[in-house]
Amino acid sequence: MTILGISAFYHDSAIAIIRDGEILYAAQEERFSRKKHDAGFPINALKNAYEYCNLSAGDIDKVVFYEKPFLKFERLLSTYVQFAPKGLRSFLSAMPVWFKEKLFIKQIIKEHTGCDNISFIKHHESHASSAFFPSPFKESAIITIDGVGEWETLTIGRGTENKIEINKAINFPHSLGLLYSAFTYFNGFRVNSGEYKLMGLAPYGRPKYVNKIYDNLIDVKDDGSFRLNLDFFNYHTGLTMTNNKFHKLFGAKPRKSETDIRELDMDMAASVQFVLEEIVEKIIRHTKKEYGGDNLSLAGGVALNCVANGKILKKQIFKNIWIQPASGDAGAALGAALYIWYHHQNNKRITDNINDLQKGSLLGPSYKKDEIESFLEKNKIEYKKLDEQKLPIKIAELLKNENVIGLFSGRMEYGPRALGNRSIIGDARSKNMQKLMNIKIKFRESFRPFAPSLLEEHTGDYFDFAKPSPYMLLVYNIKEDKKNNLSEDETLKNGLGKLDIARSVIPAITHVDYSARIHTVNKKTNPFYYNIIKEFYNQTACPVIINTSFNIRGEPIVNKPEDALRVFQNTDMDYLLLGNYLIKKEDKDRKNINYKWIEQFPLD
Repeated sequence: MTILGISAFYHDSAIAIIRDGEILYAAQEERFSRKKHDAGFPINALKNAYEYCNLSAGDIDKVVFYEKPFLKFERLLSTYVQFAPKGLRSFLSAMPVWFKEKLFIKQIIKEHTGCDNISFIKHHESHASSAFFPSPFKESAIITIDGVGEWETLTIGRGTENKIEINKAINFPHSLGLLYSAFTYFNGFRVNSGEYKLMGLAPYGRPKYVNKIYDNLIDVKDDGSFRLNLDFFNYHTGLTMTNNKFHKLFGAKPRKSETDIRELDMDMAASVQFVLEEIVEKIIRHTKKEYGGDNLSLAGGVALNCVANGKILKKQIFKNIWIQPASGDAGAALGAALYIWYHHQNNKRITDNINDLQKGSLLGPSYKKDEIESFLEKNKIEYKKLDEQKLPIKIAELLKNENVIGLFSGRMEYGPRALGNRSIIGDARSKNMQKLMNIKIKFRESFRPFAPSLLEEHTGDYFDFAKPSPYMLLVYNIKEDKKNNLSEDETLKNGLGKLDIARSVIPAITHVDYSARIHTVNKKTNPFYYNIIKEFYNQTACPVIINTSFNIRGEPIVNKPEDALRVFQNTDMDYLLLGNYLIKKEDKDRKNINYKWIEQFPLD
């Protein structure tokens, strides 16, 4: 049986196709439309899935949508009635979209898919399914936390074999995700996409506003349940996240995008990150008391807060944690399909408590060698075809000499993280690489850290915890023996002055608090990428490289060879590897880099 899961019309539209429980394909619409966080119906992703999987509309037995639109509409109406007439403006702005498409989703799905066997499941059921069913666990506690689904903002439940149950929930307008998004908005970043920037900014500040947050914004109980003080927020009735009362509390207006980051912004980021971590820990400890067991599965947008994830795992409240790599709404498309196959149709689920079923989250399209070569010939691009056996040696040599390389190989990643197939890589030992890649290649804020990819078997040699992190969703700290001794002047630096300090033997991926969002690589999941890092280790005795997503600010991760070539040509990368075709940037090409092309993409 072939099931198509769809998420659309809110944030990060995506499709996922499973056949008899096996994941065949999953991808976000943004990668095809080139519109970041595209929320439209994922027609381009669907078309590509049919082509890649050699399917037609007639091969789809069932379509399942990731939430129940009428329940969400009920929440919208109920919220307006509760706060009327305060929310009239936001209500009127939302209505045209609902009356144009959101109330007619079943008809839209049938029109685009040709299938009239359509089901709808609840938003947090989709998240819970995406967390548990691809996990390696036969039994697991399940927690989902996000901004809001239909009503729920947080759920707690349990997965057993092929069933999930949700037993507890917190409902809108009380939302841990929306609290974090309010601070994201105040700090001048875009809501629903800038939260990870807030997380990256937090180590530059001091958590000096923690008590002010607890005293004024949120009431938290010992079990982690909470209520927000809505007097300080505007998201439930207006078109912004915070209001004047919030601004008076912190003595400032929200930062405008692309203006200088204030000390206040850094301290607020540090404070709300601290609060988030404390509340999530309380929720998880309560869940452990309720369900016991060794395993926890996580999904929802807040599950992408890898700093909180790493701290929770290291405390070993649950021995094992599995986090859906596409934890946001994109992953809910996969969860919806799996819910129908396992929970609804009662099909047997086979897992070994060790290996997950996500296939490394390498679930998107790939491009054949002859397709890539034809593309390069057609566009008259000079290239060198590398022997596959010698390719890792060559790439490692280039990395060792501080070249920056765009990697385009194999199936595209599903979720927000590049995991070696659509990545930009560099030498983690370089003191200059973080600034170089941020300014000349990523064109983004200089404070943002880069992640390391490292050989899984060497995790414990460099970091304070050795559990694998195959999906770049855990933050660990650099081990003491890998840290550098800082001068007195360096230890006294504050704020963004901390940025240029080489804190460890791998400074390019060491954040100012000695942390790193790690990506562990094993040969079974991604042999191509593993062999490159292994050869780099053979040549340098260092098993760690920089890995950042292959895109520039404001754009999604590259999908097609032409996307990769365009980014390569318009940035200061040194080499591009398309499959096993290596392209070098000559000095004459650097003079023609069109930096004005980047100006269309704002920093927020």
